[in-house]
Amino acid sequence: MKKHQNFSSAGHKSVNINARTVGKLAYSVFRLAFLISVGFVVIYPLFYMIITSLQSKYAFLNSTRVWIPSSFDIVNNYKMALSCLNYQSSLISTLKNGIVSALLQVASCSVVAYGFARFEFKGKRLKGFFLLLTIILPDMMLLIPRMANYSKLDILGIFGFFDRLTGVDLRINVLNSAWAFWLPSMLGVGLRSGILIYIYIQFFKGLPRELEEAAWVDGSGPVRTFISIALPSSGVVIVTVTLFSLIWHWNDFLLSGMYFTENYPLAYMLNNLETAMQNKGYYFVPTQPESMAFAMAACVLFVTPMLLVYIFLQRWFIESIDRIGITG
Repeated sequence: MKKHQNFSSAGHKSVNINARTVGKLAYSVFRLAFLISVGFVVIYPLFYMIITSLQSKYAFLNSTRVWIPSSFDIVNNYKMALSCLNYQSSLISTLKNGIVSALLQVASCSVVAYGFARFEFKGKRLKGFFLLLTIILPDMMLLIPRMANYSKLDILGIFGFFDRLTGVDLRINVLNSAWAFWLPSMLGVGLRSGILIYIYIQFFKGLPRELEEAAWVDGSGPVRTFISIALPSSGVVIVTVTLFSLIWHWNDFLLSGMYFTENYPLAYMLNNLETAMQNKGYYFVPTQPESMAFAMAACVLFVTPMLLVYIFLQRWFIESIDRIGITG
């Protein structure tokens, strides 16, 4: 009788182990299939863009879609794309306006975030509410007021008051110059600064206070503590914030189109590629082979720099996402 019970319990255990094994195997297969599907959805457009930019117009006439084009016209496609984008001038404008703005924004947002994370001050809740509004509300709502302000930039109304007293207008027009991007970035109110400040806040809240408190006991003030303790510990999150800011400035075409009348950055030129192609004697028609090849080549030229930056910073970016977390 006991032997029969032992065999029965052993059989139940074997069935349970087999069921768990099958369940784990099914879950692994489902997860792998899901990841492959998501990867295909993400990677295929990029693959299609690259392949289309390489092929000739005769390859488009082939009704059978193949992974490798039957004929190539790489030089002509990319030569036309470089010409339509005015690539050298546009790239210089993008680097001057976007990259410098991103670096200024990364620095200014860290200062604002450290104040929110570490200190109590009057009106903190109200200022935090306005910070939240900058995240929720779109940048387009402030576009017209900013343009009006930048056309006659004043400092706390001092120049306007001087103008009323003396008739000498000292207000500066910063439109059509890089200062239209640099100034808000320096003051922590640049492109989507609220999101960057919030990321910094979450990171600073997670830093141990012991080192900062020891520095305060030794007589360090808030500025010195921030520079010598908090900032050196923030290398990982700085990489993430920098990457976000770089991508946002790189992709921006709306503000560039409103602030500039010449020397447009790459994003604006790509957004107006149809007009540029018409000026070169080509009309952008999605069904026209040459149009698609030129357009895809232009997209490759636009995407490649930021893709290389992300590949270079990928390890630090993933580490930062793991460390930041979300705290109350």
